[in-house]
Amino acid sequence: MSHNPPVAFITGATSGFGRACAHRFAEAGWALVLSGRRQERLDAVKQQLEGKVPVHVATLDVRDREAVARVIDELPAAFEAVKVLVNNAGLALGAGPAQEANLDDWKTVIDTNITGLVNVTRTLLPTLIGVGRGAAIINISSTAALWPYPGSHVYGASKAFVNQFSYNLRCDLRGTGVRVTDIAPGMSETEFTLVRMKGDQSAHDKLYGGVEPIQPEDVAEQVFLAATLPPHLNINRLEIMPVCQSWGGLSVNRDG
Repeated sequence: MSHNPPVAFITGATSGFGRACAHRFAEAGWALVLSGRRQERLDAVKQQLEGKVPVHVATLDVRDREAVARVIDELPAAFEAVKVLVNNAGLALGAGPAQEANLDDWKTVIDTNITGLVNVTRTLLPTLIGVGRGAAIINISSTAALWPYPGSHVYGASKAFVNQFSYNLRCDLRGTGVRVTDIAPGMSETEFTLVRMKGDQSAHDKLYGGVEPIQPEDVAEQVFLAATLPPHLNINRLEIMPVCQSWGGLSVNRDG
């Protein structure tokens, strides 16, 4: 275990991409700050990794700006110099058309995918700029950011925000040495569909049956790649799809 390992701060680290990222960075000897809303799952990830690398966990709802500030302000000294931020916390709720959507669900998606990401990013920016050359912000977006499909409505729009916010951060951070990458996965086998469909296991099984989707470890590998490139290089956007997935083209309604 290195005495002064670099530090990665990963949100949404209790499952899926976030947990896989925690394991990937741990394999390389990084110290980890892991946040999520489910304490028991955070503790489980910490138990798996803390014998290998330093791990600090924080129960955190990224929508709560004051809580975000408090968690970052109270980081132990060994975890203060965050070099890489992985903004992974996010979700979708519901898959029906916009006219049938629940406004409370929409608010939760917007508050998590947009406000939460902004809260964490803005609070950590001074630290990342202080680290300078080689620091990185990796934002987990989605192919839904650019490729619309029925039922995506607010989710896709929230990820389009993440994509554009990433580009604009690149402009603002030019000259600081801090890199920004938007990673946009396509069909991925995580808890995403279970959460979106509010625990409907049959919907999850139907979506992933008979195909080979992206796995969390696949995305974690790309996150680690983007975060550890030579410091003069930046991947602006990385879109990833499983081979079984492609674009569906435009649709036409002929029924009036």
